[in-house]
Amino acid sequence: MPGWLQKTADSGIGVLLLLVACLGMLVIPMPPFLLDLLFTFNITLSLVIILAVIYVERPIDFSVFPTVLLLATLLRLALNVASTRVVLLEGHSGPGAAGKVIESFGEFVIGGNYVVGIVVFIILVVINFVVVTKGAGRVSEVTARFTLDAMPGKQMAIDSDLNAGLLNQEEASRRREEVRTEADFYGSMDGASKFVRGDAVAGIMILFINVIGGLGVGMAQHGLSFSQAMHNYTLLTIGDGLVAQLPSLLLSTAVAIIVTRISRSQNMGQQIVGQMFANPNVLYMSATLLGLIGIIPGMPNLVFLLLAAACGGSGWWMQNQKKNAPEVLDEDEGVEDLPAAREPSELNWDEVTPMDVVSLEVGYRLIPLVDRNQGGELIARITGVRKKLSKDLGFLIQPVHIRDNLELQPSSYRIQLLGDTIAQGEIQAGKELAINPGGAQGSLRGAATKDPAFGMDAVWIDSSQRDQAQTQGYTVVDPCTVIATHLSQIIKQHAHELLGHEEVQQLLDRLAKTDPRLVENVVPKQLPLSIVVRVLQNLLKEGVSIRSIRMIAESLAEQAPRSKNPDELLEGVRVALGRMIVQEINGLEEELPVSALDPDLEQLLQDMLRGNAGAAGLEPGIAERLQNELADYSHRQEIAGQPAVVLVSPSIRSWVSRFTRRSVPGLAVLSYNEVPDSKQVRLLSTIGQQGRLN
Repeated sequence: MPGWLQKTADSGIGVLLLLVACLGMLVIPMPPFLLDLLFTFNITLSLVIILAVIYVERPIDFSVFPTVLLLATLLRLALNVASTRVVLLEGHSGPGAAGKVIESFGEFVIGGNYVVGIVVFIILVVINFVVVTKGAGRVSEVTARFTLDAMPGKQMAIDSDLNAGLLNQEEASRRREEVRTEADFYGSMDGASKFVRGDAVAGIMILFINVIGGLGVGMAQHGLSFSQAMHNYTLLTIGDGLVAQLPSLLLSTAVAIIVTRISRSQNMGQQIVGQMFANPNVLYMSATLLGLIGIIPGMPNLVFLLLAAACGGSGWWMQNQKKNAPEVLDEDEGVEDLPAAREPSELNWDEVTPMDVVSLEVGYRLIPLVDRNQGGELIARITGVRKKLSKDLGFLIQPVHIRDNLELQPSSYRIQLLGDTIAQGEIQAGKELAINPGGAQGSLRGAATKDPAFGMDAVWIDSSQRDQAQTQGYTVVDPCTVIATHLSQIIKQHAHELLGHEEVQQLLDRLAKTDPRLVENVVPKQLPLSIVVRVLQNLLKEGVSIRSIRMIAESLAEQAPRSKNPDELLEGVRVALGRMIVQEINGLEEELPVSALDPDLEQLLQDMLRGNAGAAGLEPGIAERLQNELADYSHRQEIAGQPAVVLVSPSIRSWVSRFTRRSVPGLAVLSYNEVPDSKQVRLLSTIGQQGRLN
């Protein structure tokens, strides 16, 4: 952009000058030369606008379009008023009275025949007013309504992605701003489409006013005959109308294009080519039909056969392009080819490939989700998941290795940890997953399924149903988000398996840079590294982050002289981390709602553990009823939107936590010592009261 134009745009004076010019054209007579210049500028502006609409990647990237449309409409209407004044004042002198542009459209474009001009003008008006403008207005209205209705669902989807670790705070803020901008844009487009419709109506009225007024002025004031006046004023009016209708048609088309486009990171040309000609069979069938028509006697054979050959050649070229595309993916952040075949040789240790800590295998239909060359976003999503989990859990999550597996179903994927398959799922390519979070209303067309990450009811739907589903309260996610969220949950559940000696040593080395005496006092002076690893793994197994590694090391240093037992060390560390643990459960609330075990039941469990009987010391019927009662309590708290917390004595906390870990996964088990003094405990119920478990 030239410097003077940039300065004009920055100062905002350009829009002001345009508005002043429009007002001036309404009241000040314009010379023919200036009219020519302004009409040409109007046509140029319309061409620039429609090309900007075609090449913009997403509609909201041209969010200023409604304002530009209003200004362009005002400019064209002001030009119509100015040209009408000149036509009525000077039309008696001939077709060139209003400038060369109007004369050229009146003489050259329609051959000087005003009857032909009227027919052409009517056709243009019908196309603009009845077809393009009316359709664009209807699409704008519907899109604006559905966009506004879908705003709450989109905001919920962003919050869900943020909580799942797929987005950071900056990305979530940017997407929320995009949702607001999109709603404002389509709401503005709904009103802006009325400008174009009103402009088309004004063009028809101006035509009749100019013709009738011109006949009156020419015959009454200038003594022209009816035929001469009809010739002069009609040609001028038709020329003026055509000059105005051409930019109007371009702007109407621009409105229709931008409101019918789908928001993708591609311009319109890429979308059309990528979607219309994605399947070579389309071109092959077209070539066959054109060839059959071309061999019929009496038809323009050469033309049809040439087009049939062009379609067939294009289909063959596209098919070869697809064959040469990469098909095998490996590693988490890149693409590798299959290893080349080699001659048989002696086996060595290089043949024993190290086992991947975390790996994701996909069927061949899911390869486009991973391949960046095909627009795949899964690798970026997984990188975001790793970043979020590393921050939350307190250690660096290992890279996720992604590879294709022809043994899987084409649309399936499989998550493996340390070589073992932990979870798997199935994706319907080209669909989106509408998840019912519990309060969705109505049903959707599609294949019913379960959300692989949380097991909630869901439906695979077409992208066209996205707005409808969000309006009904569903959370709609794309296939990449489904896989990334599932992977995130698996890593959270098995984080303790991903933390090994190397990762713990890295944590201690980083701590040693700021507090070397503390680390030296713990490892290896008082505790071996394996004991520290065991304690940290147990913390992760119970859902406690190890990001406060300094506080953990201080607690270990304090307890190490008294005990080397990992379980006893764990309880001491939990007491040190009590404020963080409780804050993770119910935030900064002053009150902590809890349930407690019946004193007799606690005493029974303590006696059982002192006898070193473990879980086997509890009668099976009592264990089952205790488990059911804890599950009922957790379910009630979930419905009430409150955390489910059980407060027990320190001596049995570890056993109760292991007892409920699988059967009541949402239950938090705390000891009395872990609750900070700043929290006020509110007892909701007592578990295992006399008579319930007997």
